[in-house]
Formats: sequence, structure tokens, C-alpha cells
Amino acid sequence: MPLWVPQTLLALLLPMLLTQGEARCGGCLQAHNTSRPALQRLSDHLLTHYKKDVRPVRDWREPTTVSIDVIVYAILSVDEKNQVLTTYIWYRQYWTDEFLQWNPEDFDNITKLSIPTDSIWVPDILINEFVDVGKSPDIPYVYVRHQGEVQNYKPLQVVTACSLDIYNFPFDVQNCSLTFTSWLHTIQDINISLWRPPEKVQFDKSVFMNQGEWELLGVLPQFREFSMESSDCYAEMKFYVVIRRRPLFYAVSLLLPSIFLMVMDIVGFYLPPESGERVSFKITLLLGYSVFLIIVSDTLPATAIGTPLIGVYFVVCMALLVISLAETILIVRLVHRQDLQQPVPAWLRRLVLERVALLLCLGEQPTSHRCPATSPATKTDECSDVGNHCGHSGGPRDSDKTPKGRGSPPPPPREASLAVRGLLQELASIRHFLEKREESREVARDWLRVGSVLDRLLFRIYLLAVLAYSVTLVTLWSIWQYS
Repeated sequence: MPLWVPQTLLALLLPMLLTQGEARCGGCLQAHNTSRPALQRLSDHLLTHYKKDVRPVRDWREPTTVSIDVIVYAILSVDEKNQVLTTYIWYRQYWTDEFLQWNPEDFDNITKLSIPTDSIWVPDILINEFVDVGKSPDIPYVYVRHQGEVQNYKPLQVVTACSLDIYNFPFDVQNCSLTFTSWLHTIQDINISLWRPPEKVQFDKSVFMNQGEWELLGVLPQFREFSMESSDCYAEMKFYVVIRRRPLFYAVSLLLPSIFLMVMDIVGFYLPPESGERVSFKITLLLGYSVFLIIVSDTLPATAIGTPLIGVYFVVCMALLVISLAETILIVRLVHRQDLQQPVPAWLRRLVLERVALLLCLGEQPTSHRCPATSPATKTDECSDVGNHCGHSGGPRDSDKTPKGRGSPPPPPREASLAVRGLLQELASIRHFLEKREESREVARDWLRVGSVLDRLLFRIYLLAVLAYSVTLVTLWSIWQYS
């Protein structure tokens, strides 16, 4: 047999043997792949050659659009002193990863897969107002759909800086923003959009815990582009969280006690001004209000840039109590009886007892018309004249002129005449004392009338000031409450 015949047969049979071997190996590999779970095969298919360090686009000119959504779950704290707001939100975002796509028919019709977050590319979207790291739970997985859509859901405890305006406390409304933006990538690389329509985001209170001090009014989303010193533009999405404080607790614990004390101060004007009890009552109220301010000082919010209106209200109430006490001291000093008290001047009598009384509809006040006081020397001289007249009528000269035969009584002795003169001087002194006492009483009554009219005038001015101040504050707080 020629030598070329076996070589020819080997050349013809070798391809057939190799083809059968490859078919057998392919069948074994396919059987092995079919025996593995579909989730493992899909995970290996997606992550074996995945590069998480590069933005997942095939054309680098195309930006990656990240859609975000925020749902406020709770308002944890509002620190007015440090201007910090702590909220708990549900944050959601999704984007399209062009390298995480598959055909569901090849993997047992799997359309959604959860994979570790550390294994894929994640956008660097942060909140600009972050001032502290909150205690947020770590969610290590994301959902990936077969079209390449990556869904990242996670709860966040957000501690952010916020410009808090406490002037309207406790009827204040705060507006704090949460700004989501890429810290590094420009809008040519990462663009940001809103997941849901703005109307649904604004009025979504489905999961909000509505039993705390703060009430959620709405979440207002706003998109804008901004640029730094360079020409690069960045995309950001702002969520304005609008909250309102519930004022019932503060109205009961702060406003009502102050109102009660002010009402008692007004009622204290009905105490008689000539009694000293009004001064003691006013001082007690002032001390009580001071203790009240010390107690509530820890409740009021404190900032270095302003004072709430309720703090101004407390200071003005304290000032009104001091003015009320000063007015009471003035009136008590006017009506206080003194032996050396000067009479009411004529101009003050006309001004207060005539014009002011007519203005206050008090009628014409009675005034005393006293005769000019007689000096003690004049009264002593009169009494001396009376004594001399008595002594002269009973003297020896008259007895000499009296006929002796008539039986007239004998003239009184000289000692009796001196006793009568002393008695008349004592009576004159008593009369002078009574007149001076009556004059002092009349002066005191005049000052009491003047003090009563001035007390009515100052009370009405004080009452008008308190009412005007109270109406102004109530109006402002009502406008802020229902605006």
C-alpha cells in the first residue's frame, strides 16, 4: 500500500473527531451552566468585566441623568441657637447604567436584580447644607432592572444648616433648603432631574409623623444651574422644606400667665389710693413677674442676631408694671396726710379739678373756700381785750361810780380776774388748734381730690397703652398664624 493512503485517511478523519469533541465539550459546558442558579449567572454576567471607576456610558459626550426624590418622614429637632435643622427623609434616586443590561429570556426571565452598591458606579450627589453626619442606617444594595435602570433607595438623617427666623416665635414658619448636587461632575457629565411631578412632591405627607411640635406645610422642589468662578456649570435640585411651629404649648405656658399678671395689675388700680395696700400689691406683682421671667428664660429661643417678639413683649410688660408702680407711688405721695403739707396751688386746682375732671367725665369736683387764717397774736390780743374789758368793768372805778345804796354785789377779787383771763386764753388756744386741724384736713381732702383725679387719668392712659399693645401683638400673631 502506498504511504500516502494512511496520511490521506488521517487527514480526513481528524476534523471529524475534533468536531465531535467540541460538540461533546459544548454540551457538557451548557449542561453545567444550566445547572447554576440564574441569579448567580446573571450576577457573574454583569459584574465580571464591570469597571466601577468609569461613568457608565458608551458615548462619553452623553451625560448621565440622575432622577431624585425626597419624602420627609419626621422633623427631629430645630436648634435656633446653632441654626441647625435635623430631619429624617426617605431619599430615592435612579439613573441608567448602560453596562448593566441583559436579555431576561437568557436568564430565566429575571427583570430585576439586587447587587451590592460597592460593586457598581454611584453618582457623587451630596447635600450642600450638611454640617454633621447623622445616624443613618446603611443600605448596602441597589436594584438594577434589565434596561440598565439603577434604583438606590435609602433613609437619611440629615443635619443641615438653616437660617432660622425666630422673630415670630411661637407663631413662626421656617423655610429650610436641601440642595442636592454633584460635588465634582459638571452638568455635561451628570445632570439632575426630578423623579415625580412637583405637585406630588409638594403635598406628599403620606409618611410624615405629624404628632410633634412642627407641622409640615410642604416641600417645594426647584431646579437650577449655577457656575462657580470657572465657566463650568453644575446642576442642582433644591427642596424647600416649609414647616410651622404649633403654638398651643407656648401660648398656655408663656402668654396666659403673663396676661393674668397684667390683668391683676389693672385690677389693682381699684384699690383706694390713700391706702398703702396698693403699693404692696404692685410690688408683689412685680416680684412675681420677675420670677416668671426667670422660669421661662430657658424656654425662649436664643440667637445672637435677634430677639423674638415675645421676648420684647415680656420686657414691655415688665416696663408697664414698673410704670404702674411708679404711678402708684406718686399718687400715694400726693394723698398722704402731713401736718406741714402745703395747700393745693390755684393753677393745679383749676387744671385738675376743673379741666381734667371735665375731660374724664367725672363732673365738677367740690373745692374748699377757706377764710384766711388768723394769726395767734391777733387772737391773743382779742382775748386780752376781752379780759381787760372784763377786768375794767369790774374795777374799782366802776364801783366808785356805782351808787352805794343800791346793794350791788362786791367786785371780784383780782385773782379771779386773772383766772378768767387765763381760761379765755386756753379757750382761744383750743379754738386755734381746732381751726388748724380743720385747715390741715381740708388741705388733705383737696390733695385727695387731686390725687383721685390724677389716678383716674393715669389709669386710663395706662389701660389704653396696655390695650393698644395687646391688640397690636394679637393682630400680628394672628396674621402670622393664618398666613
